[in-house]
Amino acid sequence: MPRSGAPARARLREAALELYGEQGFDATTTAEIAARAGVTERTYFRHFVDKREVLFDGERELIDTMTAAIASAPAGLPPLALVLRAYGAAVPLFVAGRPVAERRARIIETSPALRERAHAKSATLTEALTGALGTRGIPEPTARLAARAGAAVFEHGSGAWDGVTAADLTALITQAADELGRLATELP
Repeated sequence: MPRSGAPARARLREAALELYGEQGFDATTTAEIAARAGVTERTYFRHFVDKREVLFDGERELIDTMTAAIASAPAGLPPLALVLRAYGAAVPLFVAGRPVAERRARIIETSPALRERAHAKSATLTEALTGALGTRGIPEPTARLAARAGAAVFEHGSGAWDGVTAADLTALITQAADELGRLATELP
């Protein structure tokens, strides 16, 4: 078995998901995860800094995909449209990761430490999107508001998603954005 690279990361993630599901996050050690994955604990730590991080693999790819979508967008798009474009670009990642994401969500709900890490990861994504908008000349407060609003739109849309097709997820995100637009028109 390879000692490094994507196959080892995937095995480590699967082993962690299984063990966390069987015996809980707190009761599972990195040594157990490594053994189940068929690698050494040292190999585990070459890939992940701690036992929480294994559940959040793929963050860099998500951020890179989303910030690239903002960077490559045509000129003149408003900030929220840019953020929604970024979420649209990431739909294939969400579709591919759905089976793992569902299992991971159940595990995260069982642990305050994992919930804290999930919030930190969300904040990291917000910062990355805010920065990408900033490079397009959008002032930081507006960029941050757009990044947060886009995250809320995605959360609302993906919450209704059955996990089957990219087209369904894309349509739900669009519907959620339309709903946000309607809510905004109701402001005094």
